[in-house]
Amino acid sequence: MQFLRRSLIGIFLLSLTLALFAWAGNTVRLAVQERMNTEPRRFQQRERVMAVNVVQVTRETIAPSLVVFGELSSTNTFDLRALTGGTVLNVSENFVEGGRVESGELLVKIDPRDAQSARDRIAADLRDAEAEVRDAERALIIETDEVAAATEQATLRQQALQRQNDLVTRGVGTAAAVETAELAVSAANQSVLTSRQAEAQAQARLDQAATRLDRAQLNLADADRVVTDTEIHAPYSGVLADVTITQGVRVTANERLGEVIDNDQLEVSFRLSTAQYARLIGEDGALNNAPVTVSLETQGFTLSATGQITRESAAVGEGQTGRLLFARLDTSTGLRPGDFVTVSITEPELRGVALVPATAIDANETALLLDGENRLSEVDVEVLRRQGDDVIIRARDLYGKQIVAERSPLLGAGIAVQPIDPTAEPVVPEAPEMVALDDEKRAEMIAFVEASRMPPPVKTRVLEQLAQDEVPSDVIARIQERMGS
Repeated sequence: MQFLRRSLIGIFLLSLTLALFAWAGNTVRLAVQERMNTEPRRFQQRERVMAVNVVQVTRETIAPSLVVFGELSSTNTFDLRALTGGTVLNVSENFVEGGRVESGELLVKIDPRDAQSARDRIAADLRDAEAEVRDAERALIIETDEVAAATEQATLRQQALQRQNDLVTRGVGTAAAVETAELAVSAANQSVLTSRQAEAQAQARLDQAATRLDRAQLNLADADRVVTDTEIHAPYSGVLADVTITQGVRVTANERLGEVIDNDQLEVSFRLSTAQYARLIGEDGALNNAPVTVSLETQGFTLSATGQITRESAAVGEGQTGRLLFARLDTSTGLRPGDFVTVSITEPELRGVALVPATAIDANETALLLDGENRLSEVDVEVLRRQGDDVIIRARDLYGKQIVAERSPLLGAGIAVQPIDPTAEPVVPEAPEMVALDDEKRAEMIAFVEASRMPPPVKTRVLEQLAQDEVPSDVIARIQERMGS
């Protein structure tokens, strides 16, 4: 009996367990079906609004600036060369590398003894030539007088012949006397010819003496110049460079001694592309004398000068492109020939354009425009110039409106944004209204705050405000709201 009773109890418990499992499974099944048949919860979707920096597009007249690199050089340089050979006797104390010299200053003196000796010999030859000219002049005067005497003698002989012919005509003269008179006239004429020949020789001698005198004077001038060339003077004020000699060395004719550079007369040469060069050409096809600014930056210091374009190269040059231009500088403080500088060229003005950040324009030359509802739309623009971090654009639809200053891949047409204008003046909040509390109300609020669970820093700040004679109205309103009054 006991075995049967225990078996029945086991069967009952097993049946009860299976019934509980069945009930639990059915409950889970019904719950799953109810969950699957229930419509999903719908959450309200909010449009994402992005904050963007905007910039106002203002129509204005802008003179673009073209930035290139160039090299400085002096327009006034002079090679110092020895015009005659010899030993260097004296050298100016300023005749050193970088020495400053003044116009007309004696820089180098070469031994002048050989040149002076040659000059003295030529001077002696000149005195001989002068003496020869004087002798030739006196000889010519004498020969002229002899010609006159011979002519007078011939005249007298002619008169004597005439008398003899008259006597023969009257029958008192003889043929022998006439013949003698004719011979005398012929001899007198021959004497005149001889005197004239001597006079011509004297004139030729005088001409030759004058020529020798002129040649001697020229030789003396050359000798004086050679003596003068032994002293080398500064042609103008400047700075010395490439000095190659010292006192005591021997130099030859035309040997280079150094170079004088005028650092106050500088120009800069720079190369532009053909497109950049075309912007500087006027309507007549001639190059404009556009103003330029030259700057040299080094270790936080900037040396600058202004000038204007003066000329351009005649040819492009083998293996080169664009155009080589030259600009004359007005000042040259601190700048030296050979400096590699930055050249900023002011182009002709562009009217009806705007200057905006380069980040506001994409590669397709479009900008994002804000409409009245702060939504974006793409607008085409014309990019004219790039000026560092900015660009010059022309877009008639954008003038007076705001565009996105910094574009990103998250921005596009139709997106709602919150504009932020960095240039706008910050809004100063109005001062809160102050209210004076009576002692009972103040004590009640202080007790409430002290008993509240506010963070200690906030509780301390509120208690300090309540301890003042006048308390901000918004603080009082918040405390009363929490108190339920």
